Amino acid sequence: MNITNCKLKKSIQNKLLEFFVLEVTARARLIYSVSKPIQRFFYRKIREVISYHLALEADEVVDGQIELGESYFGGHRKGKRSRGVAGKVAIFGLLKRQGKVFTVVVENNRTETLMPVIVRKIKPDSWVYTDTYRSYDALDVSKFHHERINHSELFAVKQNHINGIENFWSQAKRILRKYNGIDRKNFPLFLKECEFRFNFGAPKEQLKTLRKWCGI
Repeated sequence: MNITNCKLKKSIQNKLLEFFVLEVTARARLIYSVSKPIQRFFYRKIREVISYHLALEADEVVDGQIELGESYFGGHRKGKRSRGVAGKVAIFGLLKRQGKVFTVVVENNRTETLMPVIVRKIKPDSWVYTDTYRSYDALDVSKFHHERINHSELFAVKQNHINGIENFWSQAKRILRKYNGIDRKNFPLFLKECEFRFNFGAPKEQLKTLRKWCGI
């Protein structure tokens, strides 16, 4: 999948792609007189291409050391995981250390929701690291080696930590904060944008990958 039937000049498409990688929005419209609707449409097409290519990797199974975590995006009320999260979107993520992050929108953070994703994505005998949330209790009697870290006491004990996945949540929220609200229907596209930015290194590498994927 790539961007087709686009009436913008290739030079402008290239510049908009560069601005997308650099998280620039208003500047693109100012310099190239690209209207806001066209810019939004083009950026949406980029996100659709990203989502398509990441979906091709979604069935890959990982092993080794994997950090697990969940987070919430959007909404108007602060609250703990299963409480006070009205209007928020629940996300589950796993990060293979020295590898990539994988995320998925989930209905809730209960054991019966998270375990099928974990079993599908991670090979048995892998080491999985979580915090002490009760939804991960089932991992103690699973085919995985399970380590927990209690964040109310410590953030890391040697290899026992989830700092990698926590770093991803922080980066994703920083990226999405600049948008004044993202409707629930389009949120998965923005989530995959965050996943792409985290997984594909420096902007130079991201731009190289996107040019190939988008056919620009």
